[in-house]
Amino acid sequence: MTPTFDKIHLKFKLNGTNYNHEELKEVAYSLVKEGEPYEQVMGDFMLDWLDDKDYVLTKTSGSTGLPKLIKIKKQEMVNSSVMTGDFFKLEPGNTALHCLPSQFIAGKMMLVRAMILGLELDMVAPTTIPAYDDQKAYDFCAMIPLQLNNSLKRLQEIKTIIVGGARVSNSLRDAIQNVKPTVYETYGMTETVSHIAVKKLNKTKKKDPYFKVLRDISITKDERDCLVIDAKELSENTIVTNDVVNLVSDKEFEIIGRFDNMINSGGVKLFPEHIEGKLQDLLAARFFITSELDKALGQKVILVIEGEKKDLDASVFDGLDKFEVPKAVYFLPKFIETPNGKLHRAKTIELLKS
Repeated sequence: MTPTFDKIHLKFKLNGTNYNHEELKEVAYSLVKEGEPYEQVMGDFMLDWLDDKDYVLTKTSGSTGLPKLIKIKKQEMVNSSVMTGDFFKLEPGNTALHCLPSQFIAGKMMLVRAMILGLELDMVAPTTIPAYDDQKAYDFCAMIPLQLNNSLKRLQEIKTIIVGGARVSNSLRDAIQNVKPTVYETYGMTETVSHIAVKKLNKTKKKDPYFKVLRDISITKDERDCLVIDAKELSENTIVTNDVVNLVSDKEFEIIGRFDNMINSGGVKLFPEHIEGKLQDLLAARFFITSELDKALGQKVILVIEGEKKDLDASVFDGLDKFEVPKAVYFLPKFIETPNGKLHRAKTIELLKS
């Protein structure tokens, strides 16, 4: 039987202490009034979760457009928690580490999973190098790729890690092959109440490029080849994404790139994310692929690199197809980021025009 959002599991603990509904409200008030900034954000969300409304307002990340507030039903967040718990075989009393910012859906869902599934949740500041007790055993943890990369030597007591919020580089994937935890990359967004699909990154015989959807999730493609998600337990509406995918089966897909980032160069459709994947281990600085207008091609591929201008060895492009090779390279001192640290492509591209 699926639990309801107004109930807190008897085995739920926050930072080592068990709380019921009313006691948790007092904790939330205390965090808002006296906590560190990250704790105040968590306290605000806890108060929203514990009120009489059946929904919460959550801000999208803003990585593909302006951040916006959307309404998510609390029961949908409960359903997502149960689906995640089922997939990863989480049990009441399991331990979990929370090191994500709580103003976004991934951070909120760590708390909801703990309250609903009866996890013992330890919360630490959401820094790029999480300051957790690496001698304590944790059954479950969620990180962004940068946190995972910065914690590679401190993962020996974590059983399962999910990583999302940004693409996992080939070098990071190689680096986690011999770590103790099983690591999964996740696919999801605010509108899908966190992840709806996962991809195992280590402890596999070969690299798997495909995301596999969780139970009760249906996927198709629209006329643009973009992923369409039907997940009745997570959203009343069908979710049409701008992610161009290769649909391997009705349960598996590979992400090609964002439709709104697609470049049409001389009639050839190119996806920046695909080109970036080929370059990601060859350029030390942060970078991205985009385009600019060209009289002959319509659009031409360009490379934008963060940092001071310097000569670039042309050999880094040897692995690219003819049409993928950048026709120009630009340097910017500093990229613009979204509130949760993702690259804001549109605003950064505007810097090139100034």
